[in-house]
Amino acid sequence: MRLTTKRVPIAAACMTLLFAQASAAAAPQLQDDIAELSLEQLSDIVITSVSRQEEKLASAAASVFIISATDIRRSGARTIPEALRLAPNLQVARVDSRSYAISARGFNDVYSNKLLVMIDGRSLYTPLYSGVFWDSQDVVMEDVERIEVISGPGATIWGANAVNGVINVITRSAKDTQGGLLAVAAGSRERDGTVRYGGTLPNGGHYRAYARYAGADDSDRGAGDTRAGTAQTSFSRRQAGFRADWERAGGGLTLSGDVYDSDLAQAGGRPMLVSGANLVTRLTRRLPDDASLRLQLVLDHVERNQPGAIDERLDIVELEAQHSLRLGERHNVTWGGTYRYARDQLSYGRTFAFLPPDLTMHWASLFAQDEVALAPGLRLTVGAKMEHNNYTGAEYLPSVRLAWAPQGAGDGTNDGTGEEAAGTGNSGINGRYTVNQLFWTSLSRTVRAPSRIDRDLYTPVQPIPVRGVPRYAFGGGPDFQSETARVAELGYRIQPAPAWTYSATLFFADYERLRTREPNPNGPAYSGLVENRNMAYGRSRGVEMWARWQVLDSWRLNAGLVIQRVNTALRPGSQDTGAAFGVATSDPGKYWQLRSSHDLPANMQLDWTLRYVGSLPRPAVPSYRELDLQWLWRARPNIDVALIGQNLLHGSHAEFGTATGRSVFERSAVLKLTVRF
Repeated sequence: MRLTTKRVPIAAACMTLLFAQASAAAAPQLQDDIAELSLEQLSDIVITSVSRQEEKLASAAASVFIISATDIRRSGARTIPEALRLAPNLQVARVDSRSYAISARGFNDVYSNKLLVMIDGRSLYTPLYSGVFWDSQDVVMEDVERIEVISGPGATIWGANAVNGVINVITRSAKDTQGGLLAVAAGSRERDGTVRYGGTLPNGGHYRAYARYAGADDSDRGAGDTRAGTAQTSFSRRQAGFRADWERAGGGLTLSGDVYDSDLAQAGGRPMLVSGANLVTRLTRRLPDDASLRLQLVLDHVERNQPGAIDERLDIVELEAQHSLRLGERHNVTWGGTYRYARDQLSYGRTFAFLPPDLTMHWASLFAQDEVALAPGLRLTVGAKMEHNNYTGAEYLPSVRLAWAPQGAGDGTNDGTGEEAAGTGNSGINGRYTVNQLFWTSLSRTVRAPSRIDRDLYTPVQPIPVRGVPRYAFGGGPDFQSETARVAELGYRIQPAPAWTYSATLFFADYERLRTREPNPNGPAYSGLVENRNMAYGRSRGVEMWARWQVLDSWRLNAGLVIQRVNTALRPGSQDTGAAFGVATSDPGKYWQLRSSHDLPANMQLDWTLRYVGSLPRPAVPSYRELDLQWLWRARPNIDVALIGQNLLHGSHAEFGTATGRSVFERSAVLKLTVRF
């Protein structure tokens, strides 16, 4: 009997139910199986991205989702974007073999500019367009401890461009990655391999070093692309790096660095060459009276050579300081500052130019945030950041958050002091359980500061100007100002029983001064000369929801849903001519996912993810449903064999891009071997 695409999700669910019955009473199979980290322990995970200081996930007054190391391993994700698909509050669209469009709460694009992304606190931001080149970002996924994903503004503590969200990829301490690792994967069109080894250093230190290779073939063209052959989007990337940690009772020191180079295929020409290196030094110090100090220095170098278009050399130096302290019994204060220096050197071809081609940029900021305990379970957090940039000068980024955790909720096991009664806890079926819940709300103002594309991008008419005709068809944006957003959020998080948790957030955002391309009022009408201006506005609103359910000791379900509406409009007098760089958005009205993780007998695991993404309006992309699956067998205590299937419901589907230039993605299979020694 033929298995149709409509029957595949039903079949997968039935398989999971059958396996659940077969192994409900089985003993734990894998050392890091589902039961290793209960839902209560997940709620107690300590995170840092919401307030820049340690706090439990359960008490964070933000729409934050944690992708754990176990989530990553069980999903079969081998890259950061693949892992980010696990976050229900992110929109992740694959563009081609190496590129992604990733955003939160709308405005998704290959050049998304309203999302801040970091790896261990090192910003991946490029001043070229205020976003991330995803084709240049890679880590050893086995070394990732967690990924903290915040949907919503984070500018008060992280600065401009954290408009709609913050992603922080946090890797494990070198102490937790001792010994060797060999991971090799090969599939239909992709391949990658990693070797890593960790050991000890004098004075109580630990280190790890790694080398990694990843590559992929060209992706297929969509039906609307009539050009011959496959899309020339293949790539080959080589990367190596290290991390060293010295931990002391009074603090610690971390050194880490990476070097990489990539060959990225281009249509009809020589490949684009991307290379770079970075070095991060971080010092933490615990001070008396629950105070702490954190210093971080980042050096980053990137070279991006795209023949016929652009040749860029970018150097960044960033110094950051942060101090946290308690003032009295009610105030928990965090304050600090950041200075960033960047030198961007660009040469260009006939397609476009950046003027000036060599630019030195400076950013300086100060922030302060005070968390005030108003009453038992009631907290008010007020903060603000002042940030100065080359283009618009000083920007003011305030926020206020209010969180209420009802005391003694549930079955009365709370003794009135805010602590669980001794011995009651969450001790099992016969034990009593205290319901954990949090109500929170926030108001924020944030900005997306201008980038070089906004201010300095020019398109030459011809190499030698003709008398009476402007030299540039597109003339930058000399008067372009920061885009702004005012955001309101209302959230609720609850764990009503040990077996399940639930989170929901309503959000409302008003955007002003959005980018448009307008005719230059100072140029002759016949010239077609246009420039970037701020002649649009927009509004987004929606709801984010997700839940986890521990069905059995060996079976966990995760579900997530986002319903959103993003509208943009032009101001009176606007003659916007460029949707590609202007106000147009390409966001689904709804997307959801359902994940199942199941421990099977005989040291096996079965995980699958069913996801749906609604249709995109501009450019139009049809909605789709897809199923990803991983079967893993622990052949030996130190050897894992995994079979990964992706896009199993359809022969091919598209996720992003115009009809005449988009890639489509077929069913694929990958076999992965992991050896620890």
